[in-house]
Amino acid sequence: MFKILISLTLFTLGTLLASETVDLKVACYENNATACYMYGLPMITGENEKVQDIREEGLSYMRKACLLDETRGCDMMGKNYYKNQNYRIAREYLEKSCSRDVKFACETMGTIYRDGHDVRPDDVKSREFYEKACDLKSGDACFNVAIIYRGGFGVEKSRVKEKEFYKKGCDVGLKAGCDRFVELDNEDKGIETGIWTTIKSWFK
Repeated sequence: MFKILISLTLFTLGTLLASETVDLKVACYENNATACYMYGLPMITGENEKVQDIREEGLSYMRKACLLDETRGCDMMGKNYYKNQNYRIAREYLEKSCSRDVKFACETMGTIYRDGHDVRPDDVKSREFYEKACDLKSGDACFNVAIIYRGGFGVEKSRVKEKEFYKKGCDVGLKAGCDRFVELDNEDKGIETGIWTTIKSWFK
């Protein structure tokens, strides 16, 4: 009896989910932007993302959602074009997403300009995008800005700025940011750290 109830429950859930999917598809054909986004999303995430035909169909719904002003559809278009290394088109979407304070878009734009993905490398633009992503609490972006100030890439080298951005990365939970900040802060205070400190302690 219990197995029968489980089977009936699973069948009912499956039927409801299938019905909802059909409703979303119909609503999308009627130009419901959110329905287009919700219908296309499963096709470009998870295991479906690995199947080209399914992913392409999903992107067509995302594209329609975007054209109908569902900004989440535009965000996903940018993310997927970047994953597929179609950087020129990805940039068109990601720059607009970043202007709406979408964290991953700002961080990705920083990487595009840093590494010169289908664009002339630009340390200044890279830093600007990374700084915005850092303000949106991307620890990795904060760390990248610290590296920029450490190396003087498009800016004057600044240990103060380097520490500042390691600290910002630390504050949003990036362990590497915490480690580097503590290391530099200890050096500034004359406190020895690192492997040589450990070795010296063996002979005390």
